[in-house]
Amino acid sequence: MAEKLVNSIIAAFGGITSMAFGKEILVFFISLMPILELRGGLIAAALLKLNPVSSYIISIIGNIIPVPFILLLISKILDKMRNSKVKFFNRFAGWLDKKVEKHKGQIEKFGYWGVVLFVGIPLPGTGAWTGSLIASVLELDRKKTFGAVLLGIFMASIIMMLVSFGFLANIIK
Repeated sequence: MAEKLVNSIIAAFGGITSMAFGKEILVFFISLMPILELRGGLIAAALLKLNPVSSYIISIIGNIIPVPFILLLISKILDKMRNSKVKFFNRFAGWLDKKVEKHKGQIEKFGYWGVVLFVGIPLPGTGAWTGSLIASVLELDRKKTFGAVLLGIFMASIIMMLVSFGFLANIIK
């Protein structure tokens, strides 16, 4: 599923790829996005035939940038959205609340190691955005959470490098 979405984004923004560093910029922006994050960024990098090392660095940077903002601001933003008179904001906040409720047990059970595993195991619905959101709603310490998210990002990036660039296939052969 992620590969289809990444291919769609590459097709939609294909003009960027003809610019100097356009492919790298596209990988960076995909890595910034919720849902896709660095997982999508590394898949895009492999599809665009970019250098694995530079792609790895670009994807990690793109995935890390939103984390402090989520940890610092998301609770306040969600409170405003829940109390908003605009139904879209109420619904979106409700959707995020359900997402938190669905996954918070994993983090509550294992604490900061739960954050590391939640962010680090690249499954649908997991990642730095959601892990930071859940930790923020659970009012976990921001500095410790940031460290746990970083560790999870590095864990996910290694797994996705092996998958995206086919290293895993070469090791298994």
